[in-house]
Amino acid sequence: MNTIELLKLLTGAVGVSGAENSIREVLLNILKEYGEVSTDSMNNVYCTFGSGRHFLLDAHLDEIGMIVKAVSDDGFIKFDRCGGLDARMMPASEVSVWTDSGECRGVISTLPPHLQKDGDSKKVPDISELSIDIGMTKEQAEKTVNPGDRITFRRTFNQLAGNQLSSSVLDDRSGCAALILALEQLRHVSAKITAVFSSQEEVGVRGATVAPYGKAADEAIAVDVSFGYSPLSKKTDCGELGKGPMIGYSPILDRTMSNRLVEVAEKRHIPYQKEIMGGGHTGTNADVISVSESGIPTALLSIPEKYMHSPIEVVDVTDIENTAALIAAYIQERAGE
Repeated sequence: MNTIELLKLLTGAVGVSGAENSIREVLLNILKEYGEVSTDSMNNVYCTFGSGRHFLLDAHLDEIGMIVKAVSDDGFIKFDRCGGLDARMMPASEVSVWTDSGECRGVISTLPPHLQKDGDSKKVPDISELSIDIGMTKEQAEKTVNPGDRITFRRTFNQLAGNQLSSSVLDDRSGCAALILALEQLRHVSAKITAVFSSQEEVGVRGATVAPYGKAADEAIAVDVSFGYSPLSKKTDCGELGKGPMIGYSPILDRTMSNRLVEVAEKRHIPYQKEIMGGGHTGTNADVISVSESGIPTALLSIPEKYMHSPIEVVDVTDIENTAALIAAYIQERAGE
C-alpha cells in the first residue's frame, strides 16, 4: 500500500474523541501483520514486536468533531464541540451525524445575507446559536439521532498539485500513517518497538496519559502535526510544507534526543526543520508521555500542516514519508545497526 492509499484508508474512518471505534478497527486490521496487537478500555491501539532497547512511538488516532445535545422542536440538531473546533468554519458547512444506523447527512444552518442585521457578517457565531439541518421533523429526527452521537465535517480527500493533499482529518491520521510506514522499515530491527495509536488527544491528551504505563520504555517519540506556513501566518511560528519533519526543541523534550535526530537526519540526508517551543508544554502527547512512570526521555516530530482544525487540512506526502524515514533511521542507529 502506498502512502496516498494508506492516508485515504485512515482518513476515511471516523474517530471523534471518545468514539474512536471505527478508526480503531481499521488500525487493528492494518497492524496485525507487524506484531502483537491489542487495545484497552480507552480505545488506545498498541502494536509491539522485537526485543532489546525499548522505543515507544505515539500518534493520536482521534479527531475533532461535535456531539449531539438535543433535537429542537422544529427538528434541528443542537450540538457542542468535541475538541478545538473553530466556530468561523461552521455556518453553511456540510456535516455527517454518525448514528447507530449509519451516516446521516446534514448542513449547519446559516442566515442569508439578505436577512442579516448590521454587523452580523463580522460576528463569529457562538456554537449555541448554530443548529444542524438534517431535513427531518422532530419526530423523524428523534427516531434517527440520539444525544451523544458524534458529528464530523463531511469527509473529503483531495489531491492537490504536486505532493500535497487535503482532508478534514489529517490531524493526526498523517502521524498515524508515518508510524505505520516506520514500522514497515523496522520489521527486523534489533530493538523492541511499541507503537501506540492513542485516543482522546483532542480533549486533553487522555489516551497518552495512560498508554505508557507498564511498558517500561527507554525512549519515546511522539508524532503529531504542527503549523505549516500559509498567507497571514507568522513565519517564525511555522514550518514549510515539503521541507521535512519538524524536530521539536522544548523545555519538556529531551534535548539529547532532539540533537540525535538532527544528526541522524543529516547523516542519512533526510530533510528536516527545527521547531522551537517555549513554555512548559508542546500541546501534544509528548507532554504527558515524558512524565509517565519514572519519566521517559521523549522527542517530538511534527508534520507541517496548513489550516489545522479545519475541514480542509493540507499536508505534503513527502513530509509524512520523511518522518517515517527519520524514525526508522534514528532507531536503527540507536540499536547499533
